[in-house]
Amino acid sequence: MTVREKVFSVQGSVFSRLRLNAGLLVFGACLWVMTLSASAQTGLTLQLVPETTAIVPGQPFRVGLFIQHQPGWHTYWRQPGIVGVPTSIAWELPAGFTAGELEYPEPESVLMFRIKAQGYERDVLLQTQITPPADLKPGQTIPLKGKATWMCCGNTCHPGHMGIELRMPVAVESSPDPKWQPLFEKERAAYPRPSEAWTAKATEEGLKVTLTLTPGPGARPVGADEKVTFFTDDGWINSDEPQRLELLPEGGFILHLTRADVFLGKTVPQELNGVVQRDGGWVQGKKWRSLSIEPKLQRP
Repeated sequence: MTVREKVFSVQGSVFSRLRLNAGLLVFGACLWVMTLSASAQTGLTLQLVPETTAIVPGQPFRVGLFIQHQPGWHTYWRQPGIVGVPTSIAWELPAGFTAGELEYPEPESVLMFRIKAQGYERDVLLQTQITPPADLKPGQTIPLKGKATWMCCGNTCHPGHMGIELRMPVAVESSPDPKWQPLFEKERAAYPRPSEAWTAKATEEGLKVTLTLTPGPGARPVGADEKVTFFTDDGWINSDEPQRLELLPEGGFILHLTRADVFLGKTVPQELNGVVQRDGGWVQGKKWRSLSIEPKLQRP
């Protein structure tokens, strides 16, 4: 499917009707973020929260953007699929402070109107590691500032951005924040991860992409009643197309995918980059759901 016609209402019908290619829809969504301000924070609330009680000079620490969605609303994963814009933070930190990349836990399948995308309907914590300078003086209070940008969608889409700030004391030592540290740990446990228990193979011909996963020692076989979902990490696969599961002997499977007809990356990927998700876990005795894969794409 190369052309989609959807009706969007964005804060008073900024665009009354869009007839856009799936790839251009993402670009259009980016323009909404740049041109509109959703000061009402439609569909969500967010705040910057700490994992620890204080900043220790020279010692990395973590903060997170905690997003709470109202029922029926969602924001987007680091790669939203064919529609949407990922949540991001532009940091404005004091001199000597550096921030790492924003980290996203495992994604969910979401619907932007009737289009399948990749994001979060649940409350979610996006975290990052910040490294302070070593010459900080205990007793100071440090403001950590930035600007959060997001797209929040239900049956309509609402871009938003707002300043965020967290003030933390500087101390000789720190301890886990009793309110927030358990959530940081829980979200890290839901990060996608690779596993040597599974072997991935990917082939591509035209718009058809076939992913084969074969279990090895320690793997938990896939059963007939299970649902398996692939999430694209670079936009190469169309998030809106059906994914057909074909079971193989010994608990392996083939997942039939569809390549996106428009790709906004700079170079054609040589690997199938993504996350394969199932309930119950991939490894015997472990229950983490999201398996990171990057097999080389075999093309005719």
